[in-house]
Amino acid sequence: MKIRLAGIERDSVVDGPGLRLVFFAQGCIHACPHCHNPGSWSMTGGSKFSLARLKQEIDNARLIRGITLSGGEPLLQAGGMAELAAYARQKQLSVMVYTGFTWEEIIGHLRLRRRPALDKLIACTDILVDGRYIHQLRDLRLLYRGSSNQRVIDVQKTLRLGRITEIDDSELLCWC
Repeated sequence: MKIRLAGIERDSVVDGPGLRLVFFAQGCIHACPHCHNPGSWSMTGGSKFSLARLKQEIDNARLIRGITLSGGEPLLQAGGMAELAAYARQKQLSVMVYTGFTWEEIIGHLRLRRRPALDKLIACTDILVDGRYIHQLRDLRLLYRGSSNQRVIDVQKTLRLGRITEIDDSELLCWC
């Protein structure tokens, strides 16, 4: 299986709590104005990586606390991203996902269509930042997100309780 990526960032401290390995998915349908990564929009840009190579990246990153799947839009490659997330979880690493879709859109899509790959990706995710970036709502004081409409969701707690459970910034600082 191949995953198309715009890039890989090793040892990031800005893409989630703790030291993280970040995989930037190539391809995005949202095209948010003022996006910080417009080079990731094209579905044919970036480079293809084998899942084995990306797992090796995880194995080589010995000091990380987790991986972050960002973009572009990682949910557009849910199959490969789910496998990567599951591998990280096996290594007892946290998984954070950035998506332009809202939680409600994701769950609604899962209810309408059986999507095992998307279901698996959500099941392997610890933290999800949802919603499109809206430049008019930009707030530099927020941790790990660019605009105030975006939520930081504790996915495992949300799945357990059946209602969206957000993580506030003070909790995020303790997450790692």
